[in-house]
Amino acid sequence: MIPRPASVLLAEGTFVLRPDTVLDAPGSLATEAHLLRATLGPPTGCFLPPTAAGPAGLSADERAPGGAIVLRLDEAMPPEAYRVSVTAESVTVTGGGRAGVHYGLQTLRQSLPPAALRRAATGAGPWTVPVGEIADAPRFRWRGCLLDVARHFMPVAGVLRLIDLLALHKLNVLHLHLTDDQGWRLEIPGYPRLTEVGAWRPRSMRGSRVHGEFDERPHGGFYTADDVREIVAYAAARHVTVVPEIDLPGHVQAVLAAYPRLGNGSGEPSVMEAWGVSTHTLSVSDEALEFCRTVLHTVCDLFPSPVVGIGGDECDRTEWRTSPAAIALGVDDVQAWYVARLAGFLAERGRRPFGWDEILEGGAPADVLIAAWRGPESAVRAANAGHDVVSCPDMHVYLDYRQSDDPGEPVPVGSRLTVSDVYAFDPVPAGVADPARIIGAQANIWTEHMPDARAVDYMAFPRLCAFAEVVWSSGARDPVDFEHRLNSHYARLDALGVEYRRPSGPRPWQSRPAARGNPLTHGQRRALIAEMLAR
Repeated sequence: MIPRPASVLLAEGTFVLRPDTVLDAPGSLATEAHLLRATLGPPTGCFLPPTAAGPAGLSADERAPGGAIVLRLDEAMPPEAYRVSVTAESVTVTGGGRAGVHYGLQTLRQSLPPAALRRAATGAGPWTVPVGEIADAPRFRWRGCLLDVARHFMPVAGVLRLIDLLALHKLNVLHLHLTDDQGWRLEIPGYPRLTEVGAWRPRSMRGSRVHGEFDERPHGGFYTADDVREIVAYAAARHVTVVPEIDLPGHVQAVLAAYPRLGNGSGEPSVMEAWGVSTHTLSVSDEALEFCRTVLHTVCDLFPSPVVGIGGDECDRTEWRTSPAAIALGVDDVQAWYVARLAGFLAERGRRPFGWDEILEGGAPADVLIAAWRGPESAVRAANAGHDVVSCPDMHVYLDYRQSDDPGEPVPVGSRLTVSDVYAFDPVPAGVADPARIIGAQANIWTEHMPDARAVDYMAFPRLCAFAEVVWSSGARDPVDFEHRLNSHYARLDALGVEYRRPSGPRPWQSRPAARGNPLTHGQRRALIAEMLAR
């Protein structure tokens, strides 16, 4: 199974799930019990009725002749730890907290035949689980995946489906990149033009930006407040925290297309159609700050996450160099000035700011959580400066990067990043003085070249499976063993309807020959990162 558990002890025999198998769970685990019934019942015909007390004097076996699945909490265990104990008569899933029970149930689901992961019945079983005991706990507390819905919008149903896939692989953070130059994806009271104007562009770039080619097809979409509430509740039931990100004070061309007055007086831009980074930024003004405060307070109203992303990356200084207000403040100090105020707005709501590693430039408040993306060096710098860090270096976990040298890869950009490369990633780089500062890692799905869920499937899987094991499993890694387990795991992905990349390469319909890429060597990409760090 994936990720690999810490301890697996198998014995002879199997537990057989039957239509008369019962489920014994306390009221504190009602959500976990409900989801187990909802996922296992339709494909297996085993809907797990609750345990009946039965007449006095009956044994447990007599009360449940079809066996039982038992859910229990054990406060002596860490909250995310679990134990699955299987005999011929019962399966007992014990967790240190509700999350631990949830992860144990994902292990149980993977222990069944792959058809048990389908949404409806395709056969009659048998639905067997090997006898034995599995004990497990995660390595990191932040096991995340970023989904960029700004470059290409993903409807709610697609987001919910991705949450299911994250949960099965024991990932617990969905970082939603909600805004960028190419689109704004969230309703904000008082600023209706953000979605009337900022959520739409007349066309999108086709392929790498170096070619300057467009598809001439309008694109857009946004989430209402109720959409967000649905996503957040759905994720919470699966022990996934949705961390929202509003990218500020750069990456705001979609904002300025809706409200040019928030900018630096450089005309009235339209929503950006090309990939890349706009030179437009928010102005140094009370009005722009009030906009930021309103947006972040609305985000806090909708998302209960204790962490809120504020972006802070790739802020072009061009417009600030001609702005009297920015010049008076100090052009190179504007970004840090903004970060401090954005952090203050979140502090008003008891939330912690989360930003890209560029916000270290000029200093960042001590409680800011850093997403270290510009190589392992940025994680070392942030951690040794006293910040907690989510490690996400682009050459190791950016899932928009090409998966091989195969010319059929869809829109091959970036340096090559194979499943094996992801599996070899260590979130704690050499040079970190206090490894506890690295609270976890995340894989980032940037969607410039992923126009729909099918494309996301291809680019994310199976690399996200490898990443899930990196952030969950402790101990030495065995690439040969992982490849063996992954080959078995493909049947589960098939049952779930995931259009993953096959080991043999892309299928004909997964290629995009009309969308030309721009593949880089590892040396070329390292040189670009070094150039960014030197600025």
